Amino acid sequence: MNIILVSGRSTTARTISLDGRHLAYACAGLTLAIIIAAGALNLAIQYFSPVLPFMAQRNGSLQQNREQSESYMRDNLNAMAKRLGEMQAQLLRLDNLGERLAKLAGFKPQEFQFSEPPGRGGALSTVPSRDFSLNDLSTQADSLKRRVDDHGDKLSVLESLLTLESARNKLIPTMLPVLGGSYNSNFGWRIDPFTGRKSYHEGIDFAGGEGAPILAAAGGVVIYAERHSQYGNMVEIEHVNNLTTRYAHASRLHVKVGDMVLRGAKIAEVGRTGRATGTHLHFEVLQRGVAVNPAQFLQLPR
Repeated sequence: MNIILVSGRSTTARTISLDGRHLAYACAGLTLAIIIAAGALNLAIQYFSPVLPFMAQRNGSLQQNREQSESYMRDNLNAMAKRLGEMQAQLLRLDNLGERLAKLAGFKPQEFQFSEPPGRGGALSTVPSRDFSLNDLSTQADSLKRRVDDHGDKLSVLESLLTLESARNKLIPTMLPVLGGSYNSNFGWRIDPFTGRKSYHEGIDFAGGEGAPILAAAGGVVIYAERHSQYGNMVEIEHVNNLTTRYAHASRLHVKVGDMVLRGAKIAEVGRTGRATGTHLHFEVLQRGVAVNPAQFLQLPR
């Protein structure tokens, strides 16, 4: 067999002659190379065959652990978001409750801004800061929720007490019975305008024009509403704590016995009926039937 080799670098061709012996050597060498490669491949398979399942199992285990970790993180974040949502709702309820309490206690709305976060600040700490872990956040959230629940319960009780106190105050004669509130004669000893002698005045005389509205000093039940020989047209209202208010010398009555009246309701009109020298309202407060100084209850102008 002749093999002709042609090169681009040379202008002449080279000829190689191969006989049967050369071909036999080449075939033997190729066969030997195939046998060696097959043996090496067999050894590799035998060596790595126990490791391959372990590697595959390990990779699968790592993937499973990663998926479990991601699922655990999602579950915790969802639980944290739920707790935060509950606390936001609780804080909104506390804001509304705080505003109602401020009104019941008589505070001005601008004195307590419940809808705004409180001011906080301070210098940057020299102690190195650190990030919160998921467990830290969960612990803080649980602690905050317990405090919010506790404060909410206490504020609810306080609201009930203030509401009850406010209701009681509306049933105690604290409101001036005549708009303006100027008065002509105090409670106690004075000179009687008819006899000129020293006498005990059991009420307060409020100035007022003819027909001016007479208002209930507190809520209660009307127990007297008719003409009286001394007091003229008179109204009596019964309140809590065995208190009774009396409104005398009216020109006209607007209520009758048995009527329920609220604090500030118009019950009569100022006049000069009965034993009176001029137009005014004679106002009394009686406790268990005994006249007491109305100034103990009313906020009189100075």
